[in-house]
Amino acid sequence: MTSFAGTLPSGFGRLWTAQTVSSLGDGVSHAALPLLALALTRDPMALAVVTAAGTLPWLLFGVLGGALVDRWDRRRTMWVADALRAVLLAIPAAAAVFDVLSIPLLAAVAFLLGLGGLFFDTAATAYLPDLLGRDPALLERANSRLRGAQTAASGFAGPPAGSALLAIGRAVPLVADAVSFAVSALLVRSLPAVPRPVPQARESLLRQARAGASYVFRNQLLLGLALRPAVGNIAFLAVETVLALFAHDRLGIDTFGFGLLLTAEATGGLLGAAIASSIGRRLGTGAALTCTAAVEGLAILGLAVAPNPYVAGLALAVCGAGMGATMVLGPSLRQAIVPAHLMGRVASTSRMLAMCAAPFGAFLGGWLATAYDVRTPLYAAAGLLLTMTVVTATMTSNRRVEAALRAAAPGGEPGHEPVGFIRHS
Repeated sequence: MTSFAGTLPSGFGRLWTAQTVSSLGDGVSHAALPLLALALTRDPMALAVVTAAGTLPWLLFGVLGGALVDRWDRRRTMWVADALRAVLLAIPAAAAVFDVLSIPLLAAVAFLLGLGGLFFDTAATAYLPDLLGRDPALLERANSRLRGAQTAASGFAGPPAGSALLAIGRAVPLVADAVSFAVSALLVRSLPAVPRPVPQARESLLRQARAGASYVFRNQLLLGLALRPAVGNIAFLAVETVLALFAHDRLGIDTFGFGLLLTAEATGGLLGAAIASSIGRRLGTGAALTCTAAVEGLAILGLAVAPNPYVAGLALAVCGAGMGATMVLGPSLRQAIVPAHLMGRVASTSRMLAMCAAPFGAFLGGWLATAYDVRTPLYAAAGLLLTMTVVTATMTSNRRVEAALRAAAPGGEPGHEPVGFIRHS
């Protein structure tokens, strides 16, 4: 996709800046937290607890959170969530200063950060199509910019910075992440207001939540879009749980090198986000999503057999490229075809499926590494990703994508195909 009829509104620039700043802080923590946990224990299952804790809020509150976001002001939900996360990070930072940091504390903080992320991410996903008037081309353009900036900040710049800041002191990367949340909250609060969701009188929260979940499960395309990240999270969390240990014990990578390894993945993610539109135009959105899923599986297989840090970095870069393209094409498609009043619930249901699967991946990775070998979770992850690619290929085919976009277009004209999602025959 190389041309667009409209332009992004000025408010998008502030949203982009807010998420970029917050993503930089997340990248710092992404490198620092596993290393902090690794400094406290060498037990793979203990590391898995910290990794899984951040995903549990989606298991417990995912669909209900989406129903609440569809009732609340989405902009206010975002800035309040970030402000509270900034305050929360003061706790582990203080614990690090006084040398009382522990695995249970890291797990508890990860859980609460995940809860804040549930509300922020769901509200942001629902806010963006309202801000952009649900224009499919603008949504893909905006998501490409957001994904590119988030990847650059959280994956490219953040991890080396996190490793470097950790060398200064255990509390320093946590404080940096807290500052990023505070800045993001201030920027989000200045965003333009959009129409609030239409209230649905006489419906309980639980009933509204069920309606959102049913909308996803009854739609083959939406279900396929949701299943891919769900199975993908099992695989990727299995890898992430043991990646620091794998890099240290099998590849001989030190603390700073681990940050660079994560940077390789982010570099691929930048490329993937940049070329996502081109891939979608050439192959069709559905076929492009199938190809990127296959690339991810093959890349993790390459990581599993990597004999040295250079091959491992290349494998992670290729995996990152597949993920970057997927995370532009998939969300843009969902935002274009889902009605505004259901957007929060559909987004949270889809994200809940993905995040609920993640703890299984974390514990799977820890168990396989303990019972067999640190490379075993990588082989298992590759197998899962390739199997998922085959199973969901027909669910997200070009034919289904084109039909959904025609139905979602104004008036639902059967021959109308929105700009940016090119017909592939």
